[in-house]
Amino acid sequence: MSARPGVGFLGVGWIGRHRMEAMLATGAIEAVAIADPSTENAAEAAKLAPQAGIVGSLDDMLAQEVDAVVIATPSALHAEQSIRAFEAGAAVFCQKPLGRSAAEVQAVVDAARAADRLLGVDLSYRCTEGMRLIRALIQGGELGDIYAAELIFHNAYGPDKDWFYDRTRSGGGCVIDLGVHLVDLALWALDFPQVSDVAARLLAGGEPLRADDARVEDYAAATISLETGAAIQLACSWRLQAGREAIISAAFYGTAGGAALRNIGGSFYDFTAERYRGTSTETLSAPPDAWGGRAAAEWALRLAADKGYDPAADRLVDVARVLDLIYAH
Repeated sequence: MSARPGVGFLGVGWIGRHRMEAMLATGAIEAVAIADPSTENAAEAAKLAPQAGIVGSLDDMLAQEVDAVVIATPSALHAEQSIRAFEAGAAVFCQKPLGRSAAEVQAVVDAARAADRLLGVDLSYRCTEGMRLIRALIQGGELGDIYAAELIFHNAYGPDKDWFYDRTRSGGGCVIDLGVHLVDLALWALDFPQVSDVAARLLAGGEPLRADDARVEDYAAATISLETGAAIQLACSWRLQAGREAIISAAFYGTAGGAALRNIGGSFYDFTAERYRGTSTETLSAPPDAWGGRAAAEWALRLAADKGYDPAADRLVDVARVLDLIYAH
């Protein structure tokens, strides 16, 4: 094995290859194995790392005693594959959601802790320059006491793979796909306060989603009440007729000011961050900001420095519990 951590990449579709490229660009890790059911995907990934071997499965990858596994497979596989990797002594970086329920996420976190191995999840919006600046303002007390937050993620398109629409395989619809980012951003920015109550409304095709409905939600609105007294409002959707490709925002309002991250012109990638004082607005950040692979790159650097368990992973369970409460509407 190389002096650098040897990493296996499990699932190398578009997002898997993008994260692989970001990790390799750090120079901190080496790709040693690639696995994907699509020979075309595997061949494309091999162009990024010609020295890596193409293998048939996670078992084949773990047999090579890789230091870590990067997982970008369908959601139903994430928890089980992560746990198997930890049991083999490998660290893990996984696409969201880490699990389809809080119980699955807890099992993965427990496995990571037991193995004393690094666990990362691609909650990439934390890594935008704008959100990092906003969190610093909140944590520094510059916005006063935060009493309200409003977060939105509307996607004019729906997923293009059928498993997203099968609750057994996906864990849910737009909430677990997009809302996971909103819940994570809100709790992370506020340093994970205690949640006292969650109320939600889930729709499919414009109709309330029944408990026995085979469909997954394509629109959701939720209110998360915090023990601090603050209220978090969030909404997310697939295929909303919003006149643009996406509406993405995370706004925080405090007793001494406000701040918000907003996408520009319907873009999924370009964001501006603003600080508010009364009726005045100050720009905190603007494009360009190459944030998409930042979480992956930072995990690779961390892996090279210390493969041990990071207690921050415990917070992944907090996010998953809120998602469970939204689904228990």
